[in-house]
Amino acid sequence: MDSVSEQSQTPEQLVADLVFLLDLEPKGGDRFIGRRRPDGTGRVFGGQAIAQALGAARRTVDADREAHSLHAYFLRPGSDDLPIEYRVKRDLDGRSFSNRRVVASQEGKPILNLTASFQRPVDGPGHQFGEMPDVPGPEDLPPDADIRQEVARHVPEGKIRQLLLRPSPIDFRSVEPRDWLAPEKRAPKAHVWFRTVAPLPAEDAVHRAVLAYTSDFQILATALHPHGKGIHTGEVKGASLDHAVWFHAPFSADDWLLFVTDSPWSGGARGFARGQVFRRDGTLVASVTQEGMLRHV
Repeated sequence: MDSVSEQSQTPEQLVADLVFLLDLEPKGGDRFIGRRRPDGTGRVFGGQAIAQALGAARRTVDADREAHSLHAYFLRPGSDDLPIEYRVKRDLDGRSFSNRRVVASQEGKPILNLTASFQRPVDGPGHQFGEMPDVPGPEDLPPDADIRQEVARHVPEGKIRQLLLRPSPIDFRSVEPRDWLAPEKRAPKAHVWFRTVAPLPAEDAVHRAVLAYTSDFQILATALHPHGKGIHTGEVKGASLDHAVWFHAPFSADDWLLFVTDSPWSGGARGFARGQVFRRDGTLVASVTQEGMLRHV
């Protein structure tokens, strides 16, 4: 990372920093080191660990195979003060599929386990059941960053205000923006457009890593909509427990994608949420699920 503060960074710098963050340092023997985010708020963002683990697995498979699914379990909170070590196990290399297990650790303690499967492209029967929801386009919606900055005016100095004001390499535009300070009760469903704020490198693996990174934003919050509560209001403590992504079709993470989330259930201090990611032409490109802890403070 360069020494320029994020507040003054250009969109191109923000995206370059994201690509750098999700890249890995090879240490030999299928062992990699994931870089830390120097402007973090203390705990490693789950999407960062998922994307880095996916990148570590990708480095050990043939170049003609791309990830089609990943399944991750969060074991312990990670610290932004430390790099993350990723160790990869090569469980399968078949004619069409490769499977990898990844353990992410800090100071010798595992913080995340991830299994990823990769496939060589082949033809087969295909269909898509259901259409992309008819919602306003991103050009008709204000950036979430503008809404967060307005909310930050009413938040005292601290981690929450820092989080609200921190520039993001992802441009989110919510169809139904929530009030961060006083969320209202509503149906457990949400729609948000997203893309990187500047172009990404052309490699498919980079775009899949960015989607994996972004898929951990906002999805669990959908389970709190019917209760009129929010993690950032101090009423509920939340943490991801497990996360899965299936990649279905080609996409570009620097072009607009619609993330549609819903939550069919919550209870027992846990919430379950699902997501679908669509290209603007209506093609379903990825599916996401997550279960997380939602505990009253």
